[in-house]
Amino acid sequence: MSGQETNQRFETADYAVCIAMLSVSAGIGVFYAITGSKQSTTKEFLFGGKNMKIIPVAMSVLATFISAITLLGVPAESYQYGIQYWLINISYCFMIPVAAHIYTPLFFNLQVSSVNEYLEKRFNRFVRTVCFVISTISQLLYVAFVIYAPSLVLSQVTGLHLWVCILSIGLVCTFYTTIGGIKAVVWTDVFQITIIFGALITVIIKGTMDAGGIEEVWNKAKNSDRTELFNFNPDPTIRHTFWSLTIGGFFTWLSIYAVNQAMVQRSLTIPTLKKAKVVIWLNLPGNIVTVTMTILVGLIIYANYSTCDPIRTKKVSTPNQVFPLFVMEYLGFLPGLPGLFVSGIFSGALSTLSSSLNSLSANTLEDLVRSYIAPNINELWATRTAKLLAMIYGVIAIVLVVIVQNMTGTVLQAALSISGALGGPILGVYTLGMFFPWPSAFAAFTGLISGLGVCIWICVGSILFKRPPETAPLSVESCQELYYNVTQSFGNVTAAPSVIFDSSDYVLPLYRLSYLWYSGIGFIVVIVVGILVSLFVGNDKHSIKKNLMTPFFYNLWKCDTKEVVAERDVRLSSLPLVEVASMRRKSATDIFNKKPTDELFSTVSLQGVYRQNSENS
Repeated sequence: MSGQETNQRFETADYAVCIAMLSVSAGIGVFYAITGSKQSTTKEFLFGGKNMKIIPVAMSVLATFISAITLLGVPAESYQYGIQYWLINISYCFMIPVAAHIYTPLFFNLQVSSVNEYLEKRFNRFVRTVCFVISTISQLLYVAFVIYAPSLVLSQVTGLHLWVCILSIGLVCTFYTTIGGIKAVVWTDVFQITIIFGALITVIIKGTMDAGGIEEVWNKAKNSDRTELFNFNPDPTIRHTFWSLTIGGFFTWLSIYAVNQAMVQRSLTIPTLKKAKVVIWLNLPGNIVTVTMTILVGLIIYANYSTCDPIRTKKVSTPNQVFPLFVMEYLGFLPGLPGLFVSGIFSGALSTLSSSLNSLSANTLEDLVRSYIAPNINELWATRTAKLLAMIYGVIAIVLVVIVQNMTGTVLQAALSISGALGGPILGVYTLGMFFPWPSAFAAFTGLISGLGVCIWICVGSILFKRPPETAPLSVESCQELYYNVTQSFGNVTAAPSVIFDSSDYVLPLYRLSYLWYSGIGFIVVIVVGILVSLFVGNDKHSIKKNLMTPFFYNLWKCDTKEVVAERDVRLSSLPLVEVASMRRKSATDIFNKKPTDELFSTVSLQGVYRQNSENS
């Protein structure tokens, strides 16, 4: 416990490590701004010329979705609740192949600059615009969390005001993303993920040694009920169970990996579809290793604080501060190590933020500027506009930190709640178009608004009628001083107020649902409502192009696409009217007798040919 006597503030070596990391990140942006094509076209700025390599892009995707939220939130999760969150890895095992082989091929073959372009091709521009607005709000709120989490850490270990840290992180990232484009984003991600894993490995090794070895870490976790992994209780109001983590986690992360602009944009930087699939598959082991390491970090922290919990003693104001507190108290005496840790948290934040800013600028350029404001904008001004948009979104994300810093709980739960509530309905509307041929634009819009309304209703209700979940046992038996003044505790950051109702108050069961179900609920509502509306207002499965549906479902529904109908019209237009009429009578007879024949001609085709032959005659 001698580590607790160490200095809890940065020293010269720590500042040097952090400044070096930020300088390298900014330097990569400057390098790509002044070399090669100098990011002078949107193809170069947003897609890296579409000839990037598998490994750096795969590392960039992993770095994008790890983020500081994972690095702070998962250790806080396992410290308070145990190892159950590890089961999220099972959802990855199903989510990755679905994203790689069902969703990615469709976007890759269409070569869309904005993921929302698909919605205009499949439905109409209005549906595209609505999804653009929703996804933009969702992504901005998420990146606000991404900025807030590491800023909190930096404030703790340096004593700087929280907003000084927020501005530092936000402005550095906005700078190199704006000038360097997607190539700068990818290569800074590669650099930053190396720092992330280096920091985690260092903390695991030193923390395990201080706790008395890995066996001691596990025994303390086991004795405090932190090693329960499989909870098969079907109750959806329980925060984490096998079902919520695997099924709910599947939909939550599928919305991120399948229809997220940052993910689709990365896929389009790769020259071939086969290589794009490999990029996604490489994230499976990467995610499993990351979750395993961060959960282990949480158990190591508990092993060292098992008899003096810093949360109950008010030494920290939120669970998200436990990890940085541990680093400063137990590893702070090693020159540069706290700096390496903070650099790792910084790297997680910068990688996610840079990817988000770049993808937001791509979406806005295509979905707003080119769709409504300047359809004929040239490449030079399009690239300049994309850079300006990246800068504007960086400023907006910084401002939105005001909102997210007042949300209680771990940053992991808060971020995934927002992603699920807004991402699930968006995943649903894409799936509605890809899997089913008959939903119209009206059906898609109705389903989207219904799913979004239900998810926001549940999410807001869960915040207003908050019931804090029970944590695993936390002890203060060996603390020398039990209570501290919160405003004078580690980091000078006060806890945000929360609305908590007495356990005897009735709360609508929907408000008590696990946050992991939000995405799945939104997804299902969109699909069900979209199909029902199609049944009532009519549908036409001849109005969809083949490349707008996944091949499996196109063949399953045996629908005639525009291409098939047009081909039949051309083939039949050369036939005599008498023969066409005879075939039409045969078609009607077969339909009446419900004969499933491949030679059946659609009524739509025959009517078109009949008109064309009449005109020719």
